[in-house]
Amino acid sequence: MTGSTSDLTGKLAIVTGASRGIGAATAEALAARGAHVVLTARTADALEAVEERIHAAGGSATIAPLDLAESDSIARLAAAISSRWEALDILVINAAMLGSLGPVTTMDAKEFNKLLTLNLLASQALLANFDPLLKRSTAGRVIAVTSSVGRNPRAFWGAYGASKAALETLVGAYGEEVKNLSPIRVAIVDPGATATAMRAQAFPGEDPATLKSPTVVADRITALVGEDFETGKWERIN
Repeated sequence: MTGSTSDLTGKLAIVTGASRGIGAATAEALAARGAHVVLTARTADALEAVEERIHAAGGSATIAPLDLAESDSIARLAAAISSRWEALDILVINAAMLGSLGPVTTMDAKEFNKLLTLNLLASQALLANFDPLLKRSTAGRVIAVTSSVGRNPRAFWGAYGASKAALETLVGAYGEEVKNLSPIRVAIVDPGATATAMRAQAFPGEDPATLKSPTVVADRITALVGEDFETGKWERIN
């Protein structure tokens, strides 16, 4: 890292899974630094609430309610954005589903396929469809949100962990492919234990007051996009 800038004025960002938790907090943090943020998630009402908070704080945002798992939703989003903006500066790949926790031998094939579609295949579609816009940025940044179970297998977390391990490999490969052709830099962020709805689903008896807020993760992601780092950077936020 050779430096950072906190001013994102004039930058365009997309945050997936922006209706709550880390995604919502990241969208608000990016907007607070001056970026125009495109918020994507399935729930329009929740996205509107995040957009309202951004506008109330003096920021700028646009909502794009969609299901990333639908076959052509990402292509349609890319077409809409490219018709309005010249370049994409920041892509935060955050949307994911936990799925059921259980033994590898009893995974429900239909649910596992749905999980991989959102957590992995949609990420590839995001990179494929937004690659031209990212390459037009003077400092494109792709930040993918992962989990410790992607690197350290844990009993009963096979489905989610496999999707995150594959995501890291996929995003890392993309970073290697473009690093000598463009200013795009790719980083993978493990948020660690954070008070989110997904965390509560996985650990229902845990006191969320003992966990860090999504804003802590959001602030670090927002700082990271303004830094000059080597592509392939991996970071756990403690």
